[in-house]
Amino acid sequence: MQGTVDGFSYGFVTPLAAFLMACLGGALGLRCTTRSLRKHGLPRLGWLALGATAIGSGIWTMHFIAMLGFTVRETPIGYDPAITFASLAVAIVMVGIGIFIVGYRGATAMALVTGGTITGLGIATMHYLGMAGMRLPGTLQYDTPTVALSVVIAVVAATSALWAAVSVHGFLPSLGGSVAMGTAVTGMHYTGMAAVSVHLHGAAAAGTGDTASSLLVPMLIGPAVFLLLAGLMVMLDPLLVTGDGDRRGPAPAAYGTGAPASWRSRSYDDPGTRPSVRGPRRRERTGGR
Repeated sequence: MQGTVDGFSYGFVTPLAAFLMACLGGALGLRCTTRSLRKHGLPRLGWLALGATAIGSGIWTMHFIAMLGFTVRETPIGYDPAITFASLAVAIVMVGIGIFIVGYRGATAMALVTGGTITGLGIATMHYLGMAGMRLPGTLQYDTPTVALSVVIAVVAATSALWAAVSVHGFLPSLGGSVAMGTAVTGMHYTGMAAVSVHLHGAAAAGTGDTASSLLVPMLIGPAVFLLLAGLMVMLDPLLVTGDGDRRGPAPAAYGTGAPASWRSRSYDDPGTRPSVRGPRRRERTGGR
């Protein structure tokens, strides 16, 4: 018996809410990744870890909100909590690997391709592992070309987002990048859902496991609280919000090309990091008297 699948049982409420969560996670994650490029050691590690967790939590929350609108008309759907939470861990870990590659290797072609592929596969793995956690009296069947298209969308979206994180500076451009990422991730989800058909076994019966409604509160509280705290951290860091800290000013002209390499490569956005030039100028005036 073929089940009647409906991915928009609440209309456009769930797609819109899912899109907003994907954009929020993407915005926080990309800004944290951009911030990490100006740090070294443990601070860089911390910003990259925060960015990976933000993106992973955002896309996972997007997936589950979108799944609230997915129904099979002939039977209720249950969810296995262990597999469902495992999909969150997979999203954070694989997104983290991709972000760390780009964060430490920079915007080289190899780093972007490798990091984007791993991050995109992480997004796709999270989606299909979450689907594997569904419990209903039947089997899910997938259209292979549509599944392949969804994976390609995830990889391209992830690669573009990582490029934006390390190459595009300023708040508004990064905001545009997060909207593009949210659009692509949400599009990947619904492309993957378009590949699904359900074959029910015999008469309709209740699925095993917890329903989406019963899992909604405990599953979304953790990621939602984390995204809120990450958002507050971003808001309290003016350089991270305005994007001013992303730009590196050139060394002062007074030092020419003979200035120490550490001065020429140092960011002069913070006045406290600028070397004083009063000493050499005072000596020049004294010598001229």
